[in-house]
Amino acid sequence: MHYFRPMMEFDEQVALCALNKIFGYHPRLAMALMEKAGSARALFDGVIPGPDRASHPELFARLVPSMLEWAEGELTRIREQGFRFLGYPDPDYPAPLREIPDPPLGLYLNGSTPPTQIFEMHPMVGVVGTRDLSPYGRAWCRKLVEGLARAKVQPCIVSGMALGADGIAHQTALECGLTTIGVLPTGIDKMYPWQHERLAMQMVGAPGCGLVTDYPTGTAPVALNFLRRNRIIAALTRAVIVVESKSKGGSLMTARYAMEYGRDVYALPGRADDLRSAGCNSLIHENMAEIITTPEDLVARLGLGASARKTAPGSPNVLADALQRQFGAGSAELDAGLAVQKNRGVTVEELSALLRQPFAATMTAVSTLEAAGFLHVDLLRRCSLAPEWE
Repeated sequence: MHYFRPMMEFDEQVALCALNKIFGYHPRLAMALMEKAGSARALFDGVIPGPDRASHPELFARLVPSMLEWAEGELTRIREQGFRFLGYPDPDYPAPLREIPDPPLGLYLNGSTPPTQIFEMHPMVGVVGTRDLSPYGRAWCRKLVEGLARAKVQPCIVSGMALGADGIAHQTALECGLTTIGVLPTGIDKMYPWQHERLAMQMVGAPGCGLVTDYPTGTAPVALNFLRRNRIIAALTRAVIVVESKSKGGSLMTARYAMEYGRDVYALPGRADDLRSAGCNSLIHENMAEIITTPEDLVARLGLGASARKTAPGSPNVLADALQRQFGAGSAELDAGLAVQKNRGVTVEELSALLRQPFAATMTAVSTLEAAGFLHVDLLRRCSLAPEWE
């Protein structure tokens, strides 16, 4: 026969962890019940009015001692793995989440620095978008995060660790020296998608960065989980930027949560016939989001102060460094890329003459640069730098 310990032996943190598992999809109900009962632990003592019990009998049936024992084991497991659980009353619990009507009862955290350095040191800005980013969306996602990195007040970039816009936003933030937070649709002990395991480890090890989730350990990435994940992205941030989105998708849900929570929403416009920009164009058309025109304008409207110049006089040529690393000193690609930088809109024929080399060799170098994402060549064979290298 199993022996259950007295309720009084379990502390409030254990009770909150148990309630987070039971009422994870009904946080408003749980918050209301705790307010009536006076504490999380009191709910396991049976301090619940009858009418409330009748509303969700399947949930209240789980308010049993065995759930507290599970929660105690859960907290022990995450401590052993180096994770933390921040219950709603915890002083380290993120302040922005307290502002929303449906805050998580608890938040799991994986990071190498104290929670205050992750949640309180920088204003938080969400960057989200489709997994199926176009080259245009990919370039602008990088360009926008790089622009935020040049702001006088540098923000923390919050996203959802997904492929596409999320991964580019997190990676670019790390490369630019910004802090970044990844919100998971799984337990803190899992990584989805697996392709971002290395990125996740970089974030966990970087000062001021981390991974968070409100799902218990062992939770798999099922479709329903992403909505809860998206609401946390929106709630943590002061503004959400949608890079590219189809007419339906998680990014639009994040934008709607942001509007519901009183956060600002910005959207990158795209071609009228591009399905990957349909959601952004709709947000702008319906006045649900402000249009993004330049990174500098975005920084100003976010109130982050003026942007520093990307390349100050006498500073190294970032494009030259990148081309040299990828293609080597003295390469045809390096010469062609720098020539286009100095002569915007130059045609391949004109470039061949400038470089004093055969047209075929110039065309090969230009094609290589375009495939690598450094250049764009239009139908008239005019060459321009890709947006992220402007």
